[in-house]
Amino acid sequence: MAAKKSTLKNAFPIILLTIVVTVCVSLLTYVDRLTRERISAQEDEAVKTLLSEMFPEMSRYEFKDEIYTIYSDGDRLGYAFLAIGKGYGGDINILVGLSDETTVKGITIVSQTETPGLGTRIAEPSFTDQFAGLDINDVALSRDGGRIDAITSSTISSSAVVEAVSETAMEKLKQLKGNE
Repeated sequence: MAAKKSTLKNAFPIILLTIVVTVCVSLLTYVDRLTRERISAQEDEAVKTLLSEMFPEMSRYEFKDEIYTIYSDGDRLGYAFLAIGKGYGGDINILVGLSDETTVKGITIVSQTETPGLGTRIAEPSFTDQFAGLDINDVALSRDGGRIDAITSSTISSSAVVEAVSETAMEKLKQLKGNE
């Protein structure tokens, strides 16, 4: 009898912990399902805002195969897509807009974790505005024969943005040509 009590006494913490974990996981799953639609709607609104800033004439967009096709009253204005660069402080997420198959409309740094005061300057217009109007083949740092001036003391961050924009644009253009 004493052995049964001892076994039950030893099993009680395990049973209690299992119940607590099950309740916590169930609550987290419920909260995730409850907030998923709201989070998705906020993300969609943020994307729409960024796209309308890049393409002010935009009336609608379509999203297919990770490429946004931007329209104004039925006319295609261009394309946009997300490029991810490996910066000094982590990933740099960049929204890239193309006005046609070869011309950069502009870029917007969506998120980054670069060094404050140095790498974070990649999000400033003095850097991002250099991309507007460039042929995608000219998107390279000036030291590499391109037309983009790197930010002083932020060559890793500058290079990460340039490489991400150039490489992802080439990849997406191949994808677009394959879909036609």
